[in-house]
Amino acid sequence: MPRAVVISPGEDYHTLHLKDVPLPRPGPHELLLKIVAAALNHRDLYIRQNLYPAISFESPLLADACATVCSHPNQASKPQQFAISTRVLINPGSGWLDNPEGPEEAYIVHGGTSTSPLGMLQEYVAVPATEVESAPDHLSDAEAAALPLAGLTAWRALSTKSGNAKAGRNILVTGIGGGVALMVLLFGVAKGCNVYVTSSSTEKIERAKSLGAKDGVLYTDEARWPKALRQLLPQDRPFLDAVIDGAGGDIVNSTWKLLKLGGVIVSYGITSMTPPALPMQAVMKNIELKGSTMGSRREFGDMVRFVGKHEIRPVVGRVVAGIDNLRGIDGLFDDLNEGKQFGKMVVGMENHDRGAPIEPKS
Repeated sequence: MPRAVVISPGEDYHTLHLKDVPLPRPGPHELLLKIVAAALNHRDLYIRQNLYPAISFESPLLADACATVCSHPNQASKPQQFAISTRVLINPGSGWLDNPEGPEEAYIVHGGTSTSPLGMLQEYVAVPATEVESAPDHLSDAEAAALPLAGLTAWRALSTKSGNAKAGRNILVTGIGGGVALMVLLFGVAKGCNVYVTSSSTEKIERAKSLGAKDGVLYTDEARWPKALRQLLPQDRPFLDAVIDGAGGDIVNSTWKLLKLGGVIVSYGITSMTPPALPMQAVMKNIELKGSTMGSRREFGDMVRFVGKHEIRPVVGRVVAGIDNLRGIDGLFDDLNEGKQFGKMVVGMENHDRGAPIEPKS
């Protein structure tokens, strides 16, 4: 039987559990997909830490995957736009078609919750054909699996919400190393932006510069890093146009002096667990603080096509082999929890991948 990874209740941290599940039976407008690689996000860590709403001990974990189209013995016909063995990416959420302002329905993110039975850390899934995009050919399986949620979140934050995804604009991306922050960096560079980053690690800043960042500063010196960043900005445009942030906390107080009049701060998460405050000085400067979460089906398609056109490669931090390699998968969660990652943590369902090194089972 096919297998899936779910969680079992733990006191402070839910444990991983491998279980057998039935082979999905796709409907007339659905595809049967074989998952070849799946990727972690911080929400998966929060689910295991019991910090996420509507946690399920039945739904498989993870929202991100690269898959191949399969035939099904009980399906007389299948949607014609995807041939057998086509590699595809699955929209990581549902309930949001194309409204630029927000979801038309209750928005659901797949993986690990009772709001959706669908999760990607399993061997087969059945999904509507309208919810998948062909995976860009230049990506390895692991790179493709790393793209959906982080890419969609980054795309909406930068391209839709910031209003500054334009050549020559100065964009600050905070906390470089996570999947979303790295995708904002890659999208910004591809669009001709001057992208600057913050990190707690000099090594991560140097790696960001190798990906196209103009420069970066250590945020560990909270009082001095904004002044250090100001010194790095170009003389002909000595201000930030936008900040893309996933931590929250003191980000507005730290950046409002650096932002132009009417500058934008886009918040796609609050990993610090402290919501950002909007001081009166920022109000008087007409700074805009905008929330952004995931994105629509239309934005997902636009993002995937942009990645294909510009041959952008999501950064993969580490890949472990095998859905039954629970020890290795636990190690990926540990990296997330300790902030060690630079790029996405990926599970390769089998012992091979198109172009990505995979750690063997231990």
